[in-house]
Amino acid sequence: MTDSQIVSASLEIAAPVERIFDLIAEPAQQPRWDGNNNLVEALTNKRVRAVGEVFTMTTTKGNVRDNHVVEFEEGRLIAWKPSESGGQPFGHLWRWELEPLGDLRTRVTHTYDWSKLTDESRFARAQSTTAEMLRASLDRLAQIAEE
Repeated sequence: MTDSQIVSASLEIAAPVERIFDLIAEPAQQPRWDGNNNLVEALTNKRVRAVGEVFTMTTTKGNVRDNHVVEFEEGRLIAWKPSESGGQPFGHLWRWELEPLGDLRTRVTHTYDWSKLTDESRFARAQSTTAEMLRASLDRLAQIAEE
């Protein structure tokens, strides 16, 4: 594993932690704040509430991805590992950590970790994921949460 296999970005958002977490944990909201314009729609119509849940998304390329929730703490942490529909996770992880900085401010850290990715055909795409790309999602999330 190298440091380049874990990419992260943080942003302070002028919104309560609960509002921001709801936007992240509700799959139907994710295409609104996806800064890479990679998501079309959620095929899962319920909010994530626990480790072990799976929510399904359709990408702009028409791929259907199951996202396996592997970390969850209400209002503070959510992380998932994508897989092909019905398959096992590829090994990379998307994590969101929220830290309240008062009633109306929250530090949000978005991390992409591909240190356990084993499918070499996915390495080029994983390597192309930058902190700037993660920041684009944070910026859009902030815009929506601060409305």
